[in-house]
Amino acid sequence: MTRLYTGSAAALVSALLGATAYYVLLAPRADDPYAECRTSVVSGGPETIGGPFTLVDQTGATVTNTEVIAKPALIYFGYASCTDVCPLDNVRNAEAADILEEQGYEVTPVFISVDPGRDTPTVMADYVSRMHPRMIGLTGTEAQVKTATSAYRVFAKLDPAEGKDYPVDHSTFTYLVLPDKGFVEFFRREATADEVAGKVGCFLQNT
Repeated sequence: MTRLYTGSAAALVSALLGATAYYVLLAPRADDPYAECRTSVVSGGPETIGGPFTLVDQTGATVTNTEVIAKPALIYFGYASCTDVCPLDNVRNAEAADILEEQGYEVTPVFISVDPGRDTPTVMADYVSRMHPRMIGLTGTEAQVKTATSAYRVFAKLDPAEGKDYPVDHSTFTYLVLPDKGFVEFFRREATADEVAGKVGCFLQNT
C-alpha cells in the first residue's frame, strides 16, 4: 500500500516550460498500434525518447535499463530532497501502480535521481521505502545520470555552489516504458492516479 510522503502542493518548476518545448501534439500515426490510448505524441516519434542506461539502485547494485524495465515501468526523474513536486508526483505514480495491480497488472514505479551528488543509494533506499514496496530508486555517477537524462530529454539544472541545500530545477514528466517496446507515452504532472492508471491499462491491453 502506498505510504503518503508528506509535502506541500506547489506550482510547476520553472524549468518545465523549457522542457515542454520538446513535446509537440501531433495527429496519431496510422501505423501506431497504441493510437487509441495516446493523449499526445512526441515530435519525431516515440523512438526518439529513451535508451540504454546503467545506474545504481537503492541496494547499491549496478543495474541496466533492461533489468529495471523487466516489467512495464512508470519512470520519474527528480531528487530526494525535493519538497514539493517530487513527493506528489511519486505518490501519484505509486497510487497508479496500486490501481493497476488491482486490475491484474504489475507496473513498476521508478524514481531516477538527477542529483547524484546528494542522492546516494542509502538516501534513495530511505526515499522509495516511504513511497511503494516495489518502487526502484536509481542514482549513479554524474556521467551515468547524464546518459539517462539525455536519453529521456530530461531538463535538470543544479548549482551546488548555492550551499548544501541547493534546489534543483527539473522537468516533471512521467514516462511509461514497456519491456521490448521502450517508451510509449508520457504523463504531465496534473494527471491524476486514476487517469494515469486508465491510460497505462489501455497500453497494456493493446500490447
